[in-house]
Amino acid sequence: MKDKAKILDKDAVARALMRISHEIVEKNKGTQDLCLIGIRNRGVYLAQRLVAYIKKIEGQEVLSGALDITLYRDDLALASGQPVVRKTEIDFDINGKNLILVDDVLYTGRTVRAALDALTDFGRPKSIQLAVLVDRGHRELPVRADFVGKNIPTAQDEAVEVRLSETDGEEEVVIVEK
Repeated sequence: MKDKAKILDKDAVARALMRISHEIVEKNKGTQDLCLIGIRNRGVYLAQRLVAYIKKIEGQEVLSGALDITLYRDDLALASGQPVVRKTEIDFDINGKNLILVDDVLYTGRTVRAALDALTDFGRPKSIQLAVLVDRGHRELPVRADFVGKNIPTAQDEAVEVRLSETDGEEEVVIVEK
């Protein structure tokens, strides 16, 4: 795939995450009963960064975890080969918590639906809110993010790639041709 346009550079990613952190704290009136769960893979790293920003803002540590949705996907039967299942790490009780689900890109909404299904195996949070770095539109399910770093209108023949230093060795968001 060929890069068409850089949407966010390293500084813009950091600013977007800092803004989302402030919005999360404001909407939830602080950090009490707040926890963040990142959807594997890049959502986990974004959740960890949000936790660090929230600690800077509020001086409070919030719980965070990682969620693998592989076995909850509605396209699992269509996938060729053996699916790669990674570890879900939620080592705290989510019952009664205000849970922030974190992902890199919101597209059709199917990943979020799978994540909601997976979370029901862990309990019943008080609320579930969605934070994404990028919302690119083209929803197939009635899902919307509560916190968005950047809305990017895209064509169906384009993809949005979030590149993070933890996974890709660089820090940017680009639109690429499929």
